[in-house]
Amino acid sequence: MGRIPATEKRPRKRPAVRIGRPPRELAGEVDDRILDAARRIFLERGLAGASIDEIARLARAGKPSIYARFPTKEALFTAVGMRNAANIRARFESQLPTGGTIEERLVSLGTNILERLLVSEVIDFMRLAVAEARRFPDLANVGRMARDRAAQAVTQVLSEVAHSGEIRKFPAFAPEYLATTTRFFMDLVVVRLLMRAVFGEDLKLLRSEIHPHVARSVVFFLAACRHTGVK
Repeated sequence: MGRIPATEKRPRKRPAVRIGRPPRELAGEVDDRILDAARRIFLERGLAGASIDEIARLARAGKPSIYARFPTKEALFTAVGMRNAANIRARFESQLPTGGTIEERLVSLGTNILERLLVSEVIDFMRLAVAEARRFPDLANVGRMARDRAAQAVTQVLSEVAHSGEIRKFPAFAPEYLATTTRFFMDLVVVRLLMRAVFGEDLKLLRSEIHPHVARSVVFFLAACRHTGVK
């Protein structure tokens, strides 16, 4: 074979195509697309009816990318639930309780939590988790971890409140009782309306009840906290 004339240009070498996981700066975007798609499909089909193929198409992601992050549908469902819990916690942590008195600050805290919980995107997913928990018992961990995250945030606020004013003298706000006091606050202020929502009551009606319910519950809560027998 003869030499290629100098005047002829050799074909340019194409750059190598990179395969595999996306660059670090894009990985979060892919994760969000997968979790957004999974949440939508889970709500439409349920956990048993959801397909990784359908989630992959909606997320514009390959199945290997999904399985590299979430080895099972249950793991993906749990990740969606934990992201929901983290988002809720971030929302009410970003809005500090307001008010000049302890009562006003606790009413602000409880109202803030319920306003972020009593929305369709949260309640619909909670209903789905409850419906699927019998067939997939491990899903109970989703609700437990979500409650734990919310309780941690409430404990932090109650701890800050406990260092101000006369409330420092309340037995229930002693460090050794604060975890129990947090549970009482959540049960009195949050759980009642939340369970009514999960069991199908109208969200618009429930949201209209938030402030009066929280105000009454906080009065009762503080009265109990003053009692020396609260432990």
